[in-house]
Amino acid sequence: MNLHFSRKLLSLLPQNYQFSISSTRVLASLLFSTKTPTKPLSSSHSTTLCRRIEAIRDPRVSIVPVLDQWVEEGNTVDKHHLVSLVRLMKDYKRFQHALEVSEWMTGRRFFTFTTEDAAVRLGLIHRVRGLEEAENYFNKLSVKLRTKYTYGAILNGCVREKSVQKAEAVMQEMREGGMTTSSFPYNILIILYSQTGDFDKIPPLLKEMERNGIAQDKYTLRNLIAASVAASDISGVERILKLMEENPELGLDWKLYAMAADAYLKIGSIETALTMLKKLEKWMAFRKKKAVFNFLLSLHAKTGNKDELYRIWNLYKPSTGKSVTDVLYQMKMDGFVVDEETQKDTWGLASYTLDK
Repeated sequence: MNLHFSRKLLSLLPQNYQFSISSTRVLASLLFSTKTPTKPLSSSHSTTLCRRIEAIRDPRVSIVPVLDQWVEEGNTVDKHHLVSLVRLMKDYKRFQHALEVSEWMTGRRFFTFTTEDAAVRLGLIHRVRGLEEAENYFNKLSVKLRTKYTYGAILNGCVREKSVQKAEAVMQEMREGGMTTSSFPYNILIILYSQTGDFDKIPPLLKEMERNGIAQDKYTLRNLIAASVAASDISGVERILKLMEENPELGLDWKLYAMAADAYLKIGSIETALTMLKKLEKWMAFRKKKAVFNFLLSLHAKTGNKDELYRIWNLYKPSTGKSVTDVLYQMKMDGFVVDEETQKDTWGLASYTLDK
């Protein structure tokens, strides 16, 4: 089955396939934002409102009274600041409060409600009240608000719930409505099929993208690697990495190397995993991002190679602010026997790094 999956899936990726960055980044940011909490509220008044709401940490406590009181005090608030507040609450994973702001924004204020606003609210309703309530909300939307954004939101909800039948029904409606013009819906269906083990359904999606002239992007490749890993298809991982490296217009994606390294580690191919980590480290050399360092540290710990772990620590620790307790914890989590000698060596490493 695994070989069949590899041939069918990857034979649909032509040798001269042209990649492009998807035009659906706006939708992806609406539905899949993983950015760190932002600070979107610029004016002093709005910042004060933000602080009042941030102070309420218990999701069971409504923030609507805070919003009402703010207006009763004679303060003003515009839609831009409320939308930013919704995003901030989502970043903090305070979905109940984000939904309350979204509903208050249109229920108590006379602001224009866009299809993007509806998509965000759909996602929040699913998070807070479940898929059935999100479907009910979607079914009540006007025709004007039923766009690729709101369809994408309800499709995302179906994927999160691993409901293949519902997701496929939504996708079919999107096809019939001419809304499958980007890689976004295909990408999240690939996620669904890799999670449910329906690997044979992925190749037809890729063929449909090719037939409709929809370019695959880095998110497509990430999802295909995830599917290959789920299917224990290492040859598929290798082919996808090769495609990325042969298409510079797409840009090297460090997450693909991290996913590949983890896949090789799971099957015990340490040397190949280390090769992937070298490529990941080469990418890291020009960026020195903390997230990449964390991946390197964790994956090197999994290889069981203490020397490599220490080398990565020495190279990047000063620029990432990682503490020695973090590395000790990581070593324990990834199978190192952190005996007295190892602990002494690690603390010595920290002293060496700091002294240097």
